[in-house]
Amino acid sequence: MVKSKGYRSGTRSLFRKNPRRRGKIGLSRLLQPYKVGDRVVVVVEPSIHKGMPHRRFHGRVGVVKERRGRSYVVTVATGGLQREVITRPEHLRLFKD
Repeated sequence: MVKSKGYRSGTRSLFRKNPRRRGKIGLSRLLQPYKVGDRVVVVVEPSIHKGMPHRRFHGRVGVVKERRGRSYVVTVATGGLQREVITRPEHLRLFKD
């Protein structure tokens, strides 16, 4: 049988939530405002599929470039290139130095 090559393939342990973190996420995470130039970490929220970035960007630090509708465009360095990830705020967290 041929292995599936879907968008979420190989994410069983990567996107697994701790039993105490299951359920709906708080409103503060959904309504968190980010400004252009903020450093953010792409942390995929597996319970919300809309605006979910690809798993290769999970845990990466990027810079908010612009706001696009309800989403943000984040510039992330991966593989020696600067890539733009369009994601919603529930999949982002502020980076603490």
